[in-house]
Amino acid sequence: MTSKITYLGNLRTESEHIQSGSKIFTDAPLDNNGKGEAFSPTDLVANALGACMFTIMAIKAETMKIDLSQSTATVTKVMGVNPRRIVAIQITFEMNFEADKKIKTILEKTAMNCPVHASLHPEIKKEIIFNWK
Repeated sequence: MTSKITYLGNLRTESEHIQSGSKIFTDAPLDNNGKGEAFSPTDLVANALGACMFTIMAIKAETMKIDLSQSTATVTKVMGVNPRRIVAIQITFEMNFEADKKIKTILEKTAMNCPVHASLHPEIKKEIIFNWK
């Protein structure tokens, strides 16, 4: 078992990660009857893409003796209607170190092969930008 989700009422859930006991909450977004007081489930999907890409890059970077610490990413989720679904995820990475063309290519290709990227429906547009120091 990976997690346990409890519906708390008022369109809010609590998810507990079984192995660690850490918890996250979701709330329906303002544009879908919610309060927008926490990540929405679709926010988590978009955020998972950025987090996965960072994690996979960091694994590869460690083998290359490169530290990605203090690099950041901004994530924007774009929703569609009829049906309501994620139509695009925009991520801009701000890499906090200088890298030559070879390292940039290796890390960018690695990021684009993360498991979340591979799991998302191909119709979801993924706009990924890497800004290097």
